[in-house]
Amino acid sequence: MKAENKRSVIVGIFVFLGIAILVTGILTLGGQQKKFVKAIELRAVFDDIGGLQTGNNIWFSGVKIGTVKKINFYGDSQVEILMNVEEEVVEFIRKDSKATLSSDGLIGNKIIVIYGGTTNAPPVENGDRLEAVMPLDTDKMMETLQTNNENLVDITADLKVLTGKLADGEGIVGAVMTDSLLAENFRKILNNLTIASENSNRMLADLNEFTAKINQEGNLFNDLVTDTVMVQQIKETMNTLQATAENTEEMTEELKGITDKFNSGDNAMGVLLNDPQFAEDLKSFMVNTDSATYNLNKGLEALPYTWPFRKGFKKKAKEEAKQNN
Repeated sequence: MKAENKRSVIVGIFVFLGIAILVTGILTLGGQQKKFVKAIELRAVFDDIGGLQTGNNIWFSGVKIGTVKKINFYGDSQVEILMNVEEEVVEFIRKDSKATLSSDGLIGNKIIVIYGGTTNAPPVENGDRLEAVMPLDTDKMMETLQTNNENLVDITADLKVLTGKLADGEGIVGAVMTDSLLAENFRKILNNLTIASENSNRMLADLNEFTAKINQEGNLFNDLVTDTVMVQQIKETMNTLQATAENTEEMTEELKGITDKFNSGDNAMGVLLNDPQFAEDLKSFMVNTDSATYNLNKGLEALPYTWPFRKGFKKKAKEEAKQNN
């Protein structure tokens, strides 16, 4: 009887331990799967879930907040994900939040990451659908990388051919790199360009100095640019010169008319200047007048000696002698 009781106790202990381990496992698994916490159901529709399975985790801001409850086909070729999310974090998830697929580590299980959302939107409610954002397709990334690798191989081959030609002195660049005379000429060109640049800088400095002098007050150019009174005076002077030029032009026209009249023979002045016969007659008249004047002077000189006037001239001479004494 004692042996049987002992065996029963041992069996009971093992049964108890088995039940305890089973309950612990259930509780642990339920805790990981969020089976024993209050949760709400959220939805998201993806074009491709990339191997996501029921029971995979759901993360929000780096914290696990739920699990994938169910996966259903939706529409023609889309997939609807039903998610159990802890009720205590619902207030932090907004209706404009987004859901995307990710991995738990580099090659870990697929997970759903909820992110984004603004405080202007209200918190999510049971049955709400979040906007799904498709992640980068790793297969397409690998295809792109493969294409880039092939292009890189081609570029490397072309660079090899190009550097070989440069080393052999082919082309302009190769000639520049291998021809010492060409390199020396190129160096001289650079020196000349440097000298030209220095001269240009010096000329610009001189030009700046010249403009600074022009901008000084009291300078003629500065006064012409800034003094409005002088500008007005210059304008008035120019107007006066313009009027003078117009008057001169009119006077020139009038002088031309006068000279035209002088050159014409239908007036006295024109006759005096242009008629040769009149000039000869005038000359003869002047000669005759001169001769008559000379004879008149001789006659007047001889007048005091003539008998009728002799007595009168003597009396006048005596009176003038008395006045002088």
